Amino acid sequence: MTDYTNFVRALATGENQPQAACDALYELTRQTVGVKLFTMMSFDFKAGVAGRFYSNMPDAYPVSGTKPVNTTDWARRVLHEHRIFVANDIEGIAQVFYDHELIKSLGCESVVNIPVVLAGNVIGTINCLHEAGYYTPERVRAAEALRLPGAACFMLRERIEKTEAA
Repeated sequence: MTDYTNFVRALATGENQPQAACDALYELTRQTVGVKLFTMMSFDFKAGVAGRFYSNMPDAYPVSGTKPVNTTDWARRVLHEHRIFVANDIEGIAQVFYDHELIKSLGCESVVNIPVVLAGNVIGTINCLHEAGYYTPERVRAAEALRLPGAACFMLRERIEKTEAA
């Protein structure tokens, strides 16, 4: 059973948000699923863009601006069908991600992308990368437990952005 205690504590704190909650989600992911590279991407379908807002490796994968949402099989599966995407070798990653060489240079050759869905819409993804063959069916099932805390992080981020903009 997944222990959400530290995540809930981090979510409740009034300091350093949404960073504290996202850091706790990263730690929860590390403990329950396992991860080397961990990022979170938000999606704005009206604007047609995606943006990374969290990374445990900001030197290689910085939190930065936006990029166009692509229309690949990955997008169909994750963004439209709301299903987890898994690739367990660098070849599978290379088929859907242009930055596969950077991914491999970080010691990562497998990926699991977990869509975070609210009110029928994907608002973002939790992206976990590890060594080749790492994301077994058992680990992918464990990744399902990240959807709810992920949704809390996305909603907290949105709330803080709206509060700061007001």
